[in-house]
This record gives sequence, C-alpha cells and structure tokens, in this order.
Amino acid sequence: MDWIQQVASGRTFAIISHPDAGKTTLTEKLLLFGGAIREAGAVKARRSSAHARSDWMEIERQRGISVTSTVLQFPYQGYRINLLDTPGHQDFSEDTYRTLLAADSVVMVIDAAKGVEPQTIKLFEVCRMRKIPVFTFFNKLDREAREPLDLLDEVERILGIETYAMNWPVGMGQSFQGIFDRQQETFQRFNRASHAFDDGAYKDFKDQIPADLDQELQDALELLDGAGTALDLELVTAGLQSPVFWGSAIANFGVQSFLDYYIKMAPSPTARQSNLGVINPERKDFSGFIFKIQANMNPAHRDRVAFLRVVSGQFERGMAVTHDRSGRTTRLAQPQQFLAQDRHIVDEAFPGDVIGLHDPGLFHIGDTLSTIPNLSFVGFPRFSPEHFAEMELKYTLKHKQYQRGLEELTEEGLLQVFRSPDLGPEVYLGVVGPLQFDVLAYRLEHEYGVEISLRQLSYSLARWVFGGIPEIGRFDHAKMVVDNERRPVVLLEDARTLERLREKNPRLMFSESSEVHTPEEKEG
Repeated sequence: MDWIQQVASGRTFAIISHPDAGKTTLTEKLLLFGGAIREAGAVKARRSSAHARSDWMEIERQRGISVTSTVLQFPYQGYRINLLDTPGHQDFSEDTYRTLLAADSVVMVIDAAKGVEPQTIKLFEVCRMRKIPVFTFFNKLDREAREPLDLLDEVERILGIETYAMNWPVGMGQSFQGIFDRQQETFQRFNRASHAFDDGAYKDFKDQIPADLDQELQDALELLDGAGTALDLELVTAGLQSPVFWGSAIANFGVQSFLDYYIKMAPSPTARQSNLGVINPERKDFSGFIFKIQANMNPAHRDRVAFLRVVSGQFERGMAVTHDRSGRTTRLAQPQQFLAQDRHIVDEAFPGDVIGLHDPGLFHIGDTLSTIPNLSFVGFPRFSPEHFAEMELKYTLKHKQYQRGLEELTEEGLLQVFRSPDLGPEVYLGVVGPLQFDVLAYRLEHEYGVEISLRQLSYSLARWVFGGIPEIGRFDHAKMVVDNERRPVVLLEDARTLERLREKNPRLMFSESSEVHTPEEKEG
C-alpha cells in the first residue's frame, strides 16, 4: 500500500451519547465486526459484576459505568479504524471534550425511545464548535420507540443539523420487521427468534410484511423523497448534515450496514492548524499532538501513558522527535496500541492513528511531537467546569504524594485546579460532573495513598477573563482565582451573576474556555 493509500485508509472517530443509549454495546459490536474481539462482554445493569470490554478502570467495573475515554484500533475491509470510546455517564469529565479534538468524525448514538437527551446536546455543541462530521445511529429499534419522523425533526430542531435517512425502519418493538436501505432499495429482515437477519431485495420480503406496515413504509419513503433533503457529502464533511441510520446494537441489527456505509462516507485523516499554518496529513514530515494522558493504567507498575494522534508523516518505533514545549529531542522507543487494558508494541503508525507513549512526566495535553522545526499545534482549550469544591489534605505527612497525584490527575483532564491570585494555600477544584469528585477521591486514595476531604462550593460556572481584571463587588457572588497557567478566571454562581459582571466591565471578555474564540463563537 503506497503512502497516499495509507493516509486515505485511516478512519478516526469518537462515539458520543447520553447514558444508557447503547454506546458501549455498539462499540463492542463494531469490534466484533473488525475481528478485534471474539465475543462482546455482557452489558448488564449497574449492579451486575459484569463489565464492558472497553472499560478497564477498577471504579468502572465496580459501578458498571465508563468514566474515562479509551482508545481502540481494529482493521476492517482494508481500513484502519481508530475508535475513541468516550464516557457516556452524565458526570463525564473534560477528558471527553479533549478526546473529541483527536477525532475526524463522530457517531452520535440516540435511544429511539427517548430522543435527544441533555448529555447528547452538550457533546454535540463541542462537535459543532469544531465542525466535526456527525453520523447518527438511532438505537433500540427492537423495543418500543418514538415515531421516526418525529425523531428526525427533533434532531434538526434541537441540535440544528440537517438529517438524511440512509435507511428506514419497518415497525418497531414487537412489530419490528427490519430496515429498508434507501440507497440500494434492499431490505434487512429481522428474525426475532434467532436475533439474526436476512438480506435481499425488498420485493422478496414484501409478502412477509404486514400490509399496514408496508403502507407506512411507502408513505414515509414518499415523504422523504419529496419533502426531505438530498444526501450531500460536502455538507456531511462540513458538519452541516448528518447521515442517519437505524438499528439495534444489542440484537446486532443494522450495525454492519452502518459500518459499511461509514467507512465509505467518513473523512480520511484531516489537517490540523498549527503556528506554522495548516499541516496536511499527506505531508511526509512526522507530526502529532498529545490529547490524553492516563496515569496508572497498570497500577502495579505506576505507569503513565500519553496518547498521541498522528497528524502527518509516518511514525516509526524508536524515531527521534522534538518536543515543542521543552525544545528537547526525545526518542519514542515503546509505542503502544490498545484494546482496553490489552496493549501491544507497534512499529509504525500513520496519519489518523492513535498510539500510546510511555511518559516519564515530560508530556502535557496539547504538546506537539514532530520532526518539523518549531512546530506547535494549536486549539486545546480548557472548558468551563460546572461543579466546584474546596479540597483539604487529611494527613499532612502525605503532602508529597498529594501534590504528585493532584498534578498528574489534573494533566489527565480529570479536573481543573484553581488558586487565589496570591497563590495562597487554598485549592479550588472544578469538574464537569460531580461524579468526578468521587473518581478523584477514589484514585488519590487507591493510586497515591492520599485521603482528602471536599467541601462543595456554590459556584456553577467559570469564565476566563481577557483584557484585564474585572471589578468585583462584595455582593457579586463571584470569586477571582487563577488557573495552573496563572491566567485570571472568575468563578460565578449563575448566569445572572455573569451578566452583572459584563455590565460592570464592558471592555473585558469573559470566555467559557481558556482559548480565545473567533468572533462568531464568543459568548454574548
């Protein structure tokens, strides 16, 4: 396979969803089709001791939820698939946001009985900000669900993205018959008894479908063809139109059809912006960026892994690269790829691929590794937390371990740390969801031997301040702090407090991320 083919055959995507929409089940079925696993782990209720194949952290196994992103790679029909599995729990961490920065496209899983839910909205907004192509999979068609046309309308109305139905369900729940492929005019018939399906022309199955459901299908197709939008791959690539698929991940129905279409429609590895301009994947010079750091993936060895997204060139095991932030040359001797906890050494990687690097404490999120002089990739913001707490160490003799644990878990993106402007002893923590406080306490105790106490604070949002320091009155229900880079941040109780500060400080910019946005993305 020549260089251009290697680049074109890469696919890197993240899966996002609201809790319990079936994201983990869909992930495992995709791995099955790629031959990465022989059987999917049982996905059961939270009380079950069974855990998903893509969950590796002990707290995930105990609670039956995903709380950290994982990176999985598998081959399929000549393509290299890099699947970035993000937490679906409502208390996901900023790690989820950062993982989306490494994706070239996103698969949005929606429960067909519940429609668009709050978690989906949050994650979709990040995709919109980054103009990431989004593919939609409506799941659980083997259960009672809402009307498909209503679901499409809801996606367009709430998320503001145009939809195009690639296929269409015939019936739902107990009357679910299968899926009609609009592109090929074929039918996949669902066999409920064996949880298998039969493929063929729709006319070959027509006599086996109840007349009322057949009529519903014809009416829906007529409406979609007449009043619906046309499929436009340019709009898909721009993140303005979402191809929609229907199926049931738990019944393994419609998953392979989705995957077959996805690899043909999804973008190959995309360019990334840097201080030297756009870096295209076809460029032969090697470059990549760190988007995730995970400490203690193997607690017995206290290892620390930095996940690198290859942007351009060919990565080769043992190659020497420049680390942009320190200016040091480092040799990447033991690059790894992952399937949950399982890992193996890789000799080469190509644009779009994700590899794990042993991190002696050198790497931070957003760092660039490359053979291109003076290159630094840009666009790695910190997002506003929504929950805040003040933290204290219970046993001061553990201060060294406490500092190390806090630093490493902050670098992972598990939490953000703020301090008073005079850098006093007070430590304020910010997280996206309150579960992250539990994860923090658990990991500090079990991985660093440190016990902490947390006191919840009344603040609900943080804003980075650009252009000066705001004037804050004693009754403004706000607090000035600085982040780890000593950038000014104001913690606020609610949106009304923010509006009052804006009125009092009209020349300042209050940003929901540490990155200065373009004018159309600025708040207010």
